[in-house]
Amino acid sequence: MTALERRYRRLLLAYPRKYRAAHGDELLDVLLESAAPGRSFPELRETWGLLLGGVRSRIIHQARGSAWADGLHLGVTAVAVANLAVLLPYAGSLPLWTALSALALLATLRGWVRTAIPLTGVVAVKAVALAGGWQALGITLLPVSPSALTHQMLFQFGSPLTVATGYTVVVSGLLALAWRRRPVRARSWWWWAVVVAAAWAGPSWMPDDTTYPLSLSRVAVEIAVCGLAVMGAYLARDLRWALASGLYLLVTSAELVLHKEELTRQHLAYWGLLILLTLACAFAPFRQRRHCLD
Repeated sequence: MTALERRYRRLLLAYPRKYRAAHGDELLDVLLESAAPGRSFPELRETWGLLLGGVRSRIIHQARGSAWADGLHLGVTAVAVANLAVLLPYAGSLPLWTALSALALLATLRGWVRTAIPLTGVVAVKAVALAGGWQALGITLLPVSPSALTHQMLFQFGSPLTVATGYTVVVSGLLALAWRRRPVRARSWWWWAVVVAAAWAGPSWMPDDTTYPLSLSRVAVEIAVCGLAVMGAYLARDLRWALASGLYLLVTSAELVLHKEELTRQHLAYWGLLILLTLACAFAPFRQRRHCLD
């Protein structure tokens, strides 16, 4: 195997495994035949084209099965990730509940819907109780102290209503998927990286006297994930990403509405950007179809 062939094979890893099994050898032969003699590195244009084609193939590969069921599961997964990200900085003070929340997310990611429902429900009861300052399912010292990931107390700016909204969306979505009685496909392991990034408070970007501060790292992660959803909706011409984004926007909007008296221009810009990206997910598939007809 030549150095050029090895590098082409590495670039082809951008494509889904099934695509590589069906067309990988054929595509590799074409690339090698068109390469200039003595060349050991792919051209920049080829590298970019292979990477872009691989991402496009992976996105389109995701758009299979029932759009509403897969979109619902994707939205539930995103909200479950956010729920765990809230608890993660307090794992030292709440090891059991953080672990149960992680197990609930694991079951959700792997498509074990019937296992995820009771795990999420138990964590929801405890989380809502902590947000309200009540004792449930064991005695917990309040307020719950933060860690290196954040300097805020647990649910310092939350309320039982907003916490309950997030968990209600997850449980309701899981119940709908369980009622469907069909397998739910597993999600990417990259969601665990999203949990850590969203849990970190990130660099300071709002004034110190802000009553309701937003985590810069979490905002960046949300915008990035929603941007990927828009790309998926555009390339695959599918509405599942719009449904998922809408569910996450519902939970985020509930929290922002609760703090409506404390919102600044930064909050409104963040909220408006999430709304814009969600609308883009909803309209991108139809815009793509129109171009195809033209």
